[in-house]
Amino acid sequence: MLRRVVRQSKFRHVFGQAVRNDQCYDDIRVSRVTWDSSFCAVNPKFVAIIIDASGGGAFLVLPLNKTGRIDKVYPTVCGHTGPVLDIEWCPHNDQVIASGSEDCTVMVWQIPENGLESPLSEPVVVLGGHSKRVGIVSWHPTARNVLLSAGCDNQIIIWNVGSGEAMIHLEDMHPDVIFSVSWSRSGSLLCTACKDKKVRVIDPRKNKIVAEKDKAHEGARPMRAIFLADGNIFTTGFSRMSERQLALWKSDNMDEPICVQEMDSSNGVLLPFYDPDTNIVYLCGKGDSSIRYFEITDEAPYVHYLNTFSTKEPQRGMGYMPKRGLDVNKCEISRFYKLHERKCEPIIMTVPRKSDLFQDDLYPDTAGPDPTLEAEEWFAGKNGSPILISLKHGYVSTKSRDLKVIKTNVLESKPAPKAESITPVRKPALPQPAAKMEDKLEEVLREFKSLRDRVILQDRRIARLEEQVAKVAL
Repeated sequence: MLRRVVRQSKFRHVFGQAVRNDQCYDDIRVSRVTWDSSFCAVNPKFVAIIIDASGGGAFLVLPLNKTGRIDKVYPTVCGHTGPVLDIEWCPHNDQVIASGSEDCTVMVWQIPENGLESPLSEPVVVLGGHSKRVGIVSWHPTARNVLLSAGCDNQIIIWNVGSGEAMIHLEDMHPDVIFSVSWSRSGSLLCTACKDKKVRVIDPRKNKIVAEKDKAHEGARPMRAIFLADGNIFTTGFSRMSERQLALWKSDNMDEPICVQEMDSSNGVLLPFYDPDTNIVYLCGKGDSSIRYFEITDEAPYVHYLNTFSTKEPQRGMGYMPKRGLDVNKCEISRFYKLHERKCEPIIMTVPRKSDLFQDDLYPDTAGPDPTLEAEEWFAGKNGSPILISLKHGYVSTKSRDLKVIKTNVLESKPAPKAESITPVRKPALPQPAAKMEDKLEEVLREFKSLRDRVILQDRRIARLEEQVAKVAL
């Protein structure tokens, strides 16, 4: 009888462990913006963190091995004129990152291979189409250079980054703020959670709502919805009594949930992070000091609680490492980058195993960095599942593939011809005034940069004087 009570699962004993202090990223002014995004994005090369910045929006990009105290003058990515709200690394190029901001623009950046040596204020491309702040950016999982953005103007735009064009506008589907957007595994469908308490499944290329559920969670606090590998939808939200809930739905019939579970009465928004290879969902509440994780199976109750990793400090945000950046020799199945008020702390989730051999049951083939489709093919109607790679040799396969992707990436070659072709069309008879305007613009930018540098120096001087005053007072 006892054997039936304990459910068999290889992930029952997964445990989390924070790294030592010298392996954390210290003295980082994590953003204080009141927006429910993760504020952190990670890939096998870099960790990016949205920070507090005077005179606009900025985020840090640190090589993974740049641990310890981060200098206050460490260069940032600082092209936005308003606070940055969301960032996401391109899944097909580990040196390309997109950012959305309160200045209503989306910017795509190319990070140098060894990280930043000076502030980066020139994006590869600026995507302007929203009339209010942009709170969500999300790359297509299988098509190269396809980027989605969602703004507080309640519309979703899907861009071809290679040409800088807005290809799809989803304007009249959401009457209120969009809380979350998630691509399906192949990238053919979208799943959105909106302030009107509806979860919608959308076919973006047909501009059509495939399915929707009203009051998926009845509480007024923000919801989240993500696609799972099997096509089902996992949601987090709040009940009418303000208790946090999670639920599982069939995407083709959302009348009734497969299951609903009450969790607790905390008020932090639950951010779900999903591993399609192991079917584990990790829930990180903003302001919580814990990460809960659940395994999703075909057996009732379908969403099985595994364990909770807890610390003393609450989390301001969370980054999630893609599978190809993990250490397979240590049976690491996920790694989080937890944001505190002044630091970023990696947390490693491990399955205890005695053997040193590669554990193929923990590491099935996972999505690699190579895109399945080009942007033009996807917009023309083609679909494709992710190209899978083996993790048996850990980082080796990731590095060799990574270089190939970077060399063939459209981002480096497209913007230059675009500028050449557009300029003569706009002003064919006025080349000299255009050149004068460019010179004037460069002069203004130079002056702006020198003023910004002066302000930074004055800030440091004020901080030093304040320290001296405090010492005298003592």
